Amino acid sequence: MSRKRPWWLVALVATLTAIPLLVAPAFAATTNTVKVFYKPASAWSTVNIHYAPTGGSWTTVPGVAMSAASCTGWYTKDIDLGTATGMQTTFNNGSGTWDNNSGRNYSVGTGIVTITGGVVTATDPCSGTVVDPPAGDNTATIFYQPASSWATTYLHYAPTGEAWTTVPGVAMNETACTGWVKKTVELAAATTLAATFNNGSGTWDNNSGRNYSLTAGTSKVAGGVVTADATDPCTAVPADTTAPTAPSGLTATVDHVTVSLGWTASTDDRGVTGYQITRNGSTILTSGYASYIDGSLAAKTAYSYVVRAVDAAGNLSAPTATVSVTTGDAPPQAAGGSMLGGDPRKETIYFAMTARFYDGDTSNDRGGSQDINSGNAANHDPMFRGDFKGLIDKLDYIKGLGFSALWITPVVLNRSDYDYHGYHGWDFYRVDTRIESPGSTYQDLIDKAHAKGLKIFQDVVYNHSSRWGANGLFVPKVWGAKDGSWDWMYSTKVDGESYDPLNEFHGTDPTLTAAQNQMKQGRAYNGDLWSTTEPAGNTCRNWGTLTGQYNPQGYAIHNCQWPSPTSGMFPSTLYHQCWIGNWEGEDARSCWLHEDLADFNTENPVVQKYLIDAYNKYIDMGVDGFRIDTAVHIPRVTWNRRFLPALQNHLVQKYGATKANDFFVFGEVAAFVNDKWNRGSVNHSAQFYTWKERKTYVDDDVQAALDQFNYENNLGTAGQPTSTNAFLSGNTYHAPDRSQFSGMNIIDMRMHMNFSDASNAFYNGKDSDDSVNDATYNVVYVDSHDYGPNKSSFRYSGGTDAWAENMALMWTFRGVPTLYYGSEIEFQAGKQIDCGASCPLATTGRAYYGDKVEGTVTASDYGVVSSASGAVATTLAQPLVKHLQRLNQIRRAVPALQMGQYSTEGVSGNIAYKRRYTSGSVDSFALVTVSSSATFTGIPNGTYTDAVSGDVKTVTNGTLTASVSAKGNMRVYVLALSGNPAPGKVGTDGPYLR
Repeated sequence: MSRKRPWWLVALVATLTAIPLLVAPAFAATTNTVKVFYKPASAWSTVNIHYAPTGGSWTTVPGVAMSAASCTGWYTKDIDLGTATGMQTTFNNGSGTWDNNSGRNYSVGTGIVTITGGVVTATDPCSGTVVDPPAGDNTATIFYQPASSWATTYLHYAPTGEAWTTVPGVAMNETACTGWVKKTVELAAATTLAATFNNGSGTWDNNSGRNYSLTAGTSKVAGGVVTADATDPCTAVPADTTAPTAPSGLTATVDHVTVSLGWTASTDDRGVTGYQITRNGSTILTSGYASYIDGSLAAKTAYSYVVRAVDAAGNLSAPTATVSVTTGDAPPQAAGGSMLGGDPRKETIYFAMTARFYDGDTSNDRGGSQDINSGNAANHDPMFRGDFKGLIDKLDYIKGLGFSALWITPVVLNRSDYDYHGYHGWDFYRVDTRIESPGSTYQDLIDKAHAKGLKIFQDVVYNHSSRWGANGLFVPKVWGAKDGSWDWMYSTKVDGESYDPLNEFHGTDPTLTAAQNQMKQGRAYNGDLWSTTEPAGNTCRNWGTLTGQYNPQGYAIHNCQWPSPTSGMFPSTLYHQCWIGNWEGEDARSCWLHEDLADFNTENPVVQKYLIDAYNKYIDMGVDGFRIDTAVHIPRVTWNRRFLPALQNHLVQKYGATKANDFFVFGEVAAFVNDKWNRGSVNHSAQFYTWKERKTYVDDDVQAALDQFNYENNLGTAGQPTSTNAFLSGNTYHAPDRSQFSGMNIIDMRMHMNFSDASNAFYNGKDSDDSVNDATYNVVYVDSHDYGPNKSSFRYSGGTDAWAENMALMWTFRGVPTLYYGSEIEFQAGKQIDCGASCPLATTGRAYYGDKVEGTVTASDYGVVSSASGAVATTLAQPLVKHLQRLNQIRRAVPALQMGQYSTEGVSGNIAYKRRYTSGSVDSFALVTVSSSATFTGIPNGTYTDAVSGDVKTVTNGTLTASVSAKGNMRVYVLALSGNPAPGKVGTDGPYLR
């Protein structure tokens, strides 16, 4: 996925991890015990249980070892709880892999406890033993309303002190009413129970891992809210004729041509469902919460607003007083630019993390609030170090390597504790000030890259915003107080002041302790976010009440202090309200990935417009393509019906239909498995996103997403479309059929996962190509800022020869080769890619690269350096650099290697294939073998010249044998055709290509 590993639980955020949060006196030993059975999701050689009895201290990390149970895969441990009747617990393998119930820990009681797959039960998995329930006749009647339509609903429950039902539980099959299901269960002597719900097919509602706590009697569960002593929701109720109270305190503030409205929430006897906003006498929208942003208005124009509340019955409140405002000047527009155009498959891509590549302007360096905790401060290595000026200064280095395109991390203004990577967007309409400089703005980078013939592919995020929301859409108010404990955390409010990441606190605040002063260092102004008093219209539950948890420094944590999807802090109209439980389930497309990543409700037109308009701005600046982050976490039908057509429409308006197709879109559909389809789930497989819809769905995007998920899952892998677009027909190129192309190409996750060696990547990659709309557009890389092959957390360390072989394959096989910065010299090979604020960036795969490219460099052509001095000259002399330069030269000289279809028919050899591209006057045919010899049969007769060695072979019997005996070396025999002569030997011999 990019960037955002669970290490974001740093400093303050550590309150939600499995690391001990509670410190209390040691407890006295008694006879309370718990026998824990645990089965990890994958094989662990060691299993540790890390726990804290209720009110007691946590064990020392990593905890105590569990013993193998008598049944395969299970581990067990008997624990003395002393006087406690329960505990919090987590599990780990002793090597950094944890199961902490998605950051919430497991809460268990006494007796037998069984934990696996995130589910807690009370049955001995090795014997099936359960405790007989005590006598009694209590019952619980439960009404449940699923968030989406389920064919069958199951109640999986455990009366307090008794065992859980067998998964999936009991069917809720008693007569209820539309949208509701019902079940009455016996509780024996118990008066309470824990409960979860599921559809019997792997989709669960377990209250975000906490289970629901219910009581005897009648309960209702809907939208994560439990109503005890409830009335039957299916009983007829009198018609609602009572209107809500009128909203009050309507305010309107102007920013250029945007008006932000706010008001005090209304009340209603049965609940307010929304607010009707009238502008200049015409109703414009019904808002789900007590604010609204009215954008894209006319400049210097008067507008008047009135707001009314509405309830479910459609009753309208009295109006607010009218508020009138006049807009200002239109915001300044960027000068704009134009993309270079041309088939994107001709490019090779260099992927640089802007903030970590080269520091062209030290004045915009910023360490952030984790500068000291991370160890970066001690290394004089601020997380925001590189910038656009650094990229501009080193464009000749990138071109000198032979690359023609630059993929950069997201540019939008970020807001989090540790956001140098760019994936925590807060204001999608502004470029982050920590990477711009006067004369080196983002527009300057685009223009200067284009002047050198380099394309800019911008990383973009549609799935989520920062944890603090998205400016211009929704920014939540959070609880905060300057109460002695938290003074260091919260800026004093200043009228008119707003967030500016360049304005960090540094120095000494005499009102704080030394420890608090250290925690305050690097913090930007946040007075716009917090409030001690519950604000008008707040929807976050239990505002400011204590949670019972503490941060590492011992400060008490309050409800609504930190963002969460289940707290009510974010409106459901704009943000999703759940955590992902099943990464191959429907919830992977409609729930939060992580607490730092507030998940947009991308099925809402308001959210869609916010994102579409934001990214149109960057298209207008002239970027050449988008790399789409976390694409799999948005339903394909939403991409196909909303975002991709909007993008294409804007491109057509700007460039016309032909050039618009040159804009390169490639998505990160993260499928970290080695098989063709992601654990059998077509909806979560990379190739799925390259196709249009085959069915018409209802207009409502939420329902359409559910319908699509079920329809495609039911069709299964065998029912998915296939394509020959990547394959030659014999030796003949054929016009590809792109009529069913969605508009989104993909990163080749299967090749990436299998790049433990080149041969493995080659065979796995081509095995998937018939299910991709056109695999010749796949973006191919070995490792990235997230993972190495096989989902390794470390940068690739297979050795120089293996890197040379991988590059030889990527530069000649189908797809667009991509290299993560520094891999040209095996930079940080074997280092952990990302460990967050727990270690300095200098020790990771995201280390600062600038020291390696200090000095001057001039590129006279792609892959050709005319002069270099200083450290960059040493870097350019490295063997892989020489190999890379020549590969780029050869690829640029042979169109078949850029855009050609391929075939292995009649080809013997380990990594060997033939490629051809035919279009207009261009006809290019090449035979390729990597690292070992190969024989090609049934090929056209004629004269073939090897672009590597210059060897010439005349074929008269349809057979050619290419001899190679060195890892990383290759042969590229190009057929001389009428009007298309072979280029001959390209470049000079190097350490591998000779």
